[in-house]
Amino acid sequence: ASTANPVQYSIKTPRISSLYLSSTKVCCAKVLNSTRSLTSNAKRLLDFSPLPEKKESSRGVSFCGEPLKFSGGSQQIRRRGTVDFPVVSAAAADADGHAHEIEIEVSDGYAKPSKSFGERFPALVTGFFFFMWYFLNVIFNILNKKVYNYFPYPYFVSVIHLLVGVVYCLVSWTVGLPKRAPINKELLVILTPVAFCHALGHVMSNVSFAAVAVSFTHTIKALEPFFNAAASQFVLGHQIPLSLWLSLAPVVIGVSMASLTELSFNWTGFISAMISNIAFTYRSIYSKKAMTGMDSTNVYAYTSIIALLFCIPPAVLIEGPQLMQYGFKAAIAKVGLFKFLSDLFWIGMFYHLYNQLATNTLERVAPLTHAVGNVLKRVFVIGFSIVVFGNKISTQTGIGTAVAIAGVAIYSLIKANMEEGKRKAALAAAS
Repeated sequence: ASTANPVQYSIKTPRISSLYLSSTKVCCAKVLNSTRSLTSNAKRLLDFSPLPEKKESSRGVSFCGEPLKFSGGSQQIRRRGTVDFPVVSAAAADADGHAHEIEIEVSDGYAKPSKSFGERFPALVTGFFFFMWYFLNVIFNILNKKVYNYFPYPYFVSVIHLLVGVVYCLVSWTVGLPKRAPINKELLVILTPVAFCHALGHVMSNVSFAAVAVSFTHTIKALEPFFNAAASQFVLGHQIPLSLWLSLAPVVIGVSMASLTELSFNWTGFISAMISNIAFTYRSIYSKKAMTGMDSTNVYAYTSIIALLFCIPPAVLIEGPQLMQYGFKAAIAKVGLFKFLSDLFWIGMFYHLYNQLATNTLERVAPLTHAVGNVLKRVFVIGFSIVVFGNKISTQTGIGTAVAIAGVAIYSLIKANMEEGKRKAALAAAS
């Protein structure tokens, strides 16, 4: 059968209602009067339609009660209501005899909404999270060290890191992304020790970054698993398997080798990094006791606010007089006011964002992937810092760093397998 102007429409929405083809209206009576002529035309069209010929449909077609409006001049379809079509395609003719074929994409006979990008490609999304976590972490470490080259005041810079993050959290709460969780006196008491350890570890890390090379600070911080194991064994009373202790031996040996021949070594940087390890170890202990049911984003926001209050007094007492006398003036004279302020802002923003991305990334993966990700992050930071700053390292320092990182990797893998075994045992006992 020949048609005057065949038009094909595709409807991909799962719900269909009243059809509007144009503003030109045709009354229901006129449509009814032309039923016989439409029937013959529709019969000829259905002869070449891909619709399989069935006398009865497994499901009926339910239309809403709104009137249908047809016109051959318009080629738009709008719908409001519900129609349940168990068909893939069908042909129809309008009052003027023009043929229109309507197709509906279906799954199992019925239209369904398509999956989101994250549901279709979860590995790709997780990989993007890892990339952004590493990227922001590397940028923070590089920019942070560059600021110390002309503004060596780590206590004040630590305050800026937390201050920018707190402002970011307050703005996020204001717009409702995320919604602020309420806090009471009991929660405040629980989070205060966590915030204190966070503040101490953060400040001591920055003191070390300002005193020695970034790569050396991260090599010292590779000892953090050793302090975690020691605290778990002797503070919390958890029995640490011999295999975990043995895996920590390369870490201690590697850090010792790197420290003995590190060209930028000084006791301020070394001791500060060690104190940072201890502080972050106790932060982990108190964090486990502070399982309040609050989401991680709000917990980190409240922790940052309290930690900021801990960081301000030592910054004022230790560095305040020097800053007011010549610290700010010297920095502005070297790089200019705009670059000085923008550098302080961006190091604070990158610090907050990389910590937030780390949390979001690690929540998406298994413990084993978590462990590997943390080790690779440290390798990335050490490698990029050496390339960017051109730090010269001795052969013994390079070997010691590699041994320490390998020990951390072995420790993390063993611990992740242990945690996974405990989780499976708990699930089996519960079932």
